[in-house]
This record gives sequence, structure tokens and C-alpha cells, in this order.
Amino acid sequence: MRPGIRAMPDSWGAGISELNARIQRLPPQLISQIAAGEVVERPASVVKELLENSLDAGAAHIGVEVEQGGIRLIRVRDDGGGIHPDDVRLALVRHATSKIANFDDLHRVASLGFRGEALPSIASVARLTLTSRPAGGETGWRIRGDGGDAVEEPVPAPHPVGTTVEVRDLFFNVPARRKFLRGERTEFGHIEEGIRRLALSRFAVGFSLWHNRRAILDLKPATDQMAQARRVAELCGQEFIASSLCIDRGAAGLRVWGWLGLPSIARAQPDLQYFFVNGRPVRDRTIAHAVRQAYRDVLYQDRYPAVVLYLELDSALVDVNAHPAKHEVRFRDSSLVHETIRQVVQTTLAAVRPGGAPPPAVQIGERLRSMGQYYDDRNYDDRTGSKGHFGAGQQRLPLAVQERLAAYGELYPASPPEPSPAPVDLPPASEQPPLGYALGQLHGCYVLAENADGLVVVDMHAAHERILYERLKTSFAEGNLETQALLVPATLSIGPRERQVVEEHGALFERVGIEIEILGPKTVAIRQIPALLVGSDISGLVRDMLADLAVRETTDRSETTILSLLSSLACHSAVRANRSLNLLEMNALLRNMERTDHSGQCNHGRPTWAQLTLDELDRLFRRGR
Repeated sequence: MRPGIRAMPDSWGAGISELNARIQRLPPQLISQIAAGEVVERPASVVKELLENSLDAGAAHIGVEVEQGGIRLIRVRDDGGGIHPDDVRLALVRHATSKIANFDDLHRVASLGFRGEALPSIASVARLTLTSRPAGGETGWRIRGDGGDAVEEPVPAPHPVGTTVEVRDLFFNVPARRKFLRGERTEFGHIEEGIRRLALSRFAVGFSLWHNRRAILDLKPATDQMAQARRVAELCGQEFIASSLCIDRGAAGLRVWGWLGLPSIARAQPDLQYFFVNGRPVRDRTIAHAVRQAYRDVLYQDRYPAVVLYLELDSALVDVNAHPAKHEVRFRDSSLVHETIRQVVQTTLAAVRPGGAPPPAVQIGERLRSMGQYYDDRNYDDRTGSKGHFGAGQQRLPLAVQERLAAYGELYPASPPEPSPAPVDLPPASEQPPLGYALGQLHGCYVLAENADGLVVVDMHAAHERILYERLKTSFAEGNLETQALLVPATLSIGPRERQVVEEHGALFERVGIEIEILGPKTVAIRQIPALLVGSDISGLVRDMLADLAVRETTDRSETTILSLLSSLACHSAVRANRSLNLLEMNALLRNMERTDHSGQCNHGRPTWAQLTLDELDRLFRRGR
């Protein structure tokens, strides 16, 4: 025996030798308990399987009662179609199901359950009682399973139309499994989360949940858009529904609909991501990655978007038989699904801009504030030739202008300066641009503007950052990122780590229009920059970008890295706080925001502007009270 290798205990070898001596059939009870290990992981697994059976039975309302986190009692009652008396006993027989009949059915599964394993598996590790009455039946029928091989014969029992399944003392006969269960609060948390997922998947069904005889959820059927939004708000929070975008798009034979949370409510964990495929709650990597890719331009790298997203497609194009507990699915063409979802979500987020058409109004309790950011599926029609309410002759603020007007990009097509109207001579509300006209600047950070609805506050750095980033992306994608050679190269002193970054990422800098040459061990020269950044602090910009790359420590040169570099370029080039702007520059910023995709958020997901309506201002100052 080689040194360092421990010998196998004699008892292990003896056990294996005995088992390998002969092949034998496993007893039915052990087979069921092995199957239960795949289907019944914890009380929440039992609730999930029973709820799926109720939904497949066409229930309009399902009630769930739980005691001690589901370990002592789980009772699920529905008003579905019930079970025929002759089939009640078959319900507790393994691989007996009414949901598929042949191999072809397996390729077009439309029900949530279909394996015929749930009830027998549960009955093998708990004390189960099933009572059911079909429509038109004179009475209900009851059958019991007590954790053994034998199943009692069904007996008549009073029961309304529908089915009740009662599960007591889970894992009472499998103590090794029972000891792995968590505390009551944890187990109930898993049950509640599972019911939330199913309640989001079937709006037309009412759900109620009781724990230790205390009401937890009482969800009425949601048959219209208002009621559906109200249910989403109750299950996901009012902040989510108030800061989300309603979408419903069809493309390539797929329908994608649901709610997309704005980047401002992104989370540290993917705990508010719900995905559904043909009404089935799933945890799917293809969908999750597509959503992540669509949000990458508006979120910090370590944040996760909040979404409730539904995908509908031909059942023949998705395999739901990929996981024993049916948590996962497999798409026949995963690349098509990925690209469709990514494009739909990305297009929706890109259209979040000032002046977009609002989604259908949602009123849940008090008025839901959406910060004025809406999904707009139309191209914004710029007012050609307009330079805003204040013309070029508008008197400047008594502050030194430190930011070049060209940094905001070109204004509207050149035209003679319009006369400056008196402050009270505002155009009609229907003719005012969405963000209105600038009034002034606050603390060198915020632009204050007046629009038809009231007061607009703009974070000028965040807004300018987004504008620059979108321009850089467009130029890069079209292959016409204009560059300009510096007459006098800018030199920069660097340390060993920064030099290493320049050596590793020199080609990457060139792709985004920055040419850096190493002059010596501690010096580099910047010889070329993007034309958009002419006049910026180039040395400081490159130093900041080198610091970003040093922290990220990546050599990946994929599109993601390019976009990250462009984002960093825009962030460090955008107008900084404490820069004084004149009214012409402020209005140029507002107009550019109205024309720029994603302008509702900066590159990191922070909101770029907020709206205070006249009603909100009146309430703030108690006017009319």
C-alpha cells in the first residue's frame, strides 16, 4: 500500500461483498422511499406536488393548512374536478396517472404533474389521507396510506366536490431524513415561497395559506390586469410593482410577458426573480442568463434584476421531463429562447426615457409612485430646430462655466437663436418637452427644471454618463468610433501594477479609441483619444480606467469587457459635481436625455431624474388643507 493511503475498514469491504454476491429485487416499500428521496425533499416539496395536482384538476381555489412548518400536518383542499371512485386507489399506486397515455404525450406535456410518483412517494414516508368527490358523485371516497406497502380500500366519506389530501408526521418512518429538516420557521419559509411561485403562475386561481391556525395569505382570483398587478404587489412588494415595466411581446413563435423591475430596485441576491414557462415555475439558466445580459448596461456587476417573467411557446419545443421534481426544463432551441428574451427585455429597458407612454395605470392602496420612468415602444419625435425654452441669449447664471458645451454633444440642427420668452410666458402643456425647461442648478449636482407636471430634478453626472455611454456604444457597434490624435501627447506616471495593466490591455484600449504607448518603466504617453472626449482630463481619465481594470483583474476580451470599458470611459468622462452650467447647457442635457435610450438610469442603475408633481408639492406644503 502506498504511503498516505488509508485502508478501507473491514466492515466496508464485508458489506460491499455481501451486496455484490447476488442481484435481488428491492421491496416495493424501499423502492417508494428511494423515489420519495427524489420527489420529497422537505415539507415544501409535499406542498408543491399537492398544489400541482390541484391545479391540474382545474381548481378555482386551493386552501393550504400547515402545522409546525409542515412536519406535523399539511392539508391541501381544492374545488377541482375530483377523482372518480374507481380511480381513488390507483392514485396511491406508483406510475399511475391520468395526464399522459403514450410516448407522444410525453413530448407535449401541458400539465404540471405527469409522472404518477408524487402521492405514492409521499404515502411511503408519511401518514396520508386522500378524500375526493368528483362532480356528479353522490358522496366522496377516502383512502389512507400509512407509510407501508399496503393501502387501505377506499371507503365512503362526506366531502364537497374536489379533493383534500392530509399529510401527517412527515418522515416518521425515515428518521435519517427527518433529522436533516431545518427549524419550523425555515421549513415554513420554503412552503410560503413555493406557494408564492405557484400563485404567480396561475392568476385565475385563489390561494389561502394558514400556519398554526394563523392566516398568512388570502389571494382572490385575479382575472384582469388590475387584479393581477395587485397580486404581484402583494407577493413581491408594492415597491416592485411601482417601479416595474409591464411588457407583452411576441416574437419567433414565443410570447414574453410580465413585469421588469427598474434597475433602481435591483437586489444583492436573485431572490426576486420568478420565471415561468407555459405556466410552470422553473429555475432556468437560459432564461436567467438572457435577463442578466439584457440588464448588464444598467446594473452594477454584483446586483441582480427583479423580474416576474412569463414565457409561452409550443409545448413540443420544451422538455419538462428534465428533472424529477420538475424544477428545470430543456428547450429544443435554447439559443432562440435566449436571444428572444434578451432582445425583448433589452429593448424594453432601452425605451425607458422621459416622455415615454406610461403602462396601464396601477392603483394599489395609495398612489404608486413610478418616478416618471415609463416603457415607451415608440420613437420619440424630436421638435426639429428647437433649442429649448431658453434661447442662446438667455442670461447666464452668475457662475463660471467650466464644462464645454460640446461635451453634451451636438444640439438640435442649427437655426437662428430664438428670442427668450418671459419666464411666465411658457408654451401650453401639450407643447412642452417631457423634461420641461431648466430653471437653475442646485449645489453643482442637480439641474432643476419645470415641466407640465411640476418640478423635475436631474442628476447631471448620472444623466451625462448615460448619454456618453450610449453614444460610445453606438459608434463602437457601427465601427465608426471617431478618434483624434493629440498634437501634444499626454504623459502619465504609472506604477508596476498599472504598467502590467497597460501591457495586458493595450489592444483593448485601442479598440475603444485610446492609444497608449509605454515610454519607460514608469511613464506612458497617451497619443490618441475618442473624438467625443476632446477637452476632457485625459490623464486623469486613463488613470481611473487603469485602476478599474486593475481591480477587475480580468483578461477577458469579450463584448462584455468592451462594454465595461466603454462604461468606465463614459463614467470618468461625464461632467462632475460642482461644475457650473448655464441654462443653454442644462436644456441641452434635458433634450439629449429625451432622445437617449436607457436615459432613465445611469450605467450603474441609479435613477437619473425624478418628478415632483404639483399635487405632491401641494401636499408637502399643505396647500388647500
